[in-house]
Amino acid sequence: MSYEKVERAQKTIIGIKQTVKAIRAGKVMEVIVAQDADERLLNPVMEEAKLHNIQVTHVDSREKLGNACGIQVSAAVVAITE
Repeated sequence: MSYEKVERAQKTIIGIKQTVKAIRAGKVMEVIVAQDADERLLNPVMEEAKLHNIQVTHVDSREKLGNACGIQVSAAVVAITE
C-alpha cells in the first residue's frame, strides 16, 4: 500500500502549495493524494502532476497519510522526492 511507500521514503514534501512548487522545480517522483481531501484544493496538484507526467497514487484517508508522514495532523498531499 502507498502508506508504506510514504513511510519508507527518504524525503517527502507535505502539503498542496509545497508539492506544486516541488513539481514545478522538477523534484517530485510521485504524488500521493488522499481521496477524502477536498477536490477543489487538489486541482492545482493534479494539474501540475499531469502536466509534468508525474505518477499520482490515491489513498483513502488524510489522517492515515499524515500518520505515515510522521506528523500529528492530517495530510491531503504528499510528494515523494527521492
